[in-house]
Amino acid sequence: MTLAIGWKADDRRRTADTTAPAPRRTRHLLAAPWLLRSLTPLALLLAWQVGSQTGALSERILPAPSVILDAGLEVWRSGELGDALAVSGQRVLFGFVLGATLAVLLAILAASSRIGEYLVDPPMQMLRTVPLFGLIPVFIIWFGIDEQPKLFLIALGVAFPLYLNTYAGIRQLDPKLGELAQVLGLTAWEKLRDIVFPGALPAVLVGLRQSLGIAWLSLIVAEQINASAGLGFIVNNAREFLRTDIVIFGLLVYGVLGLLTDALVRGVERRALRWSKR
Repeated sequence: MTLAIGWKADDRRRTADTTAPAPRRTRHLLAAPWLLRSLTPLALLLAWQVGSQTGALSERILPAPSVILDAGLEVWRSGELGDALAVSGQRVLFGFVLGATLAVLLAILAASSRIGEYLVDPPMQMLRTVPLFGLIPVFIIWFGIDEQPKLFLIALGVAFPLYLNTYAGIRQLDPKLGELAQVLGLTAWEKLRDIVFPGALPAVLVGLRQSLGIAWLSLIVAEQINASAGLGFIVNNAREFLRTDIVIFGLLVYGVLGLLTDALVRGVERRALRWSKR
């Protein structure tokens, strides 16, 4: 009897040990995912700086982060960076709204009926394989060299990932949900608002993250078209004067902007999909 009691006590202690809460420091790290996500970029930045200082990386090809930071401060103090961010941000915003609106509407039309699928999906699948660089001459002929070709290039780059994900999200819904909508007597708008869109929301948000990333990539391409302002103008102007430090700084700004917009969508995703978290 004494041995049995002792074994039960040992079992309780082992169970308590395995279910004990994580240390406070570990909980703080897990509660700050942004800190964990920043470790690898900081390590790469440190390795880059060390490689530049030791001569392992050529200063002409890849300047040190400290040199690029000085170049960025130079552009910032001149006032060019603030103006460029405003212009490029406006282009991405308008192009994204245009492309995302068309993508969602076309995806709903294609996924809601066979006729819509036959009319919409084939041309969308054809167009998404056309490279953006190949469309630049055509857009210049059609729209000139002002803002229109830049906006349409961004909109085109945004549209396809969001269309594909929204289309797939709607088509993967349980068919019984459609039967439920009929039983409840929901109108087409109510069915879309209360059943279709909430059910497809996880796929839509994935497409949204991809589209925002491609929006910044499309902006880099679009701002090669006779840009007189924006981040692309700063990069092209620095290239003419062989300012590698400013060129790399401009590319890093593109990357940071993409990371910020992705973090914004991830925040929306965490709040909108709280029901799916385990």
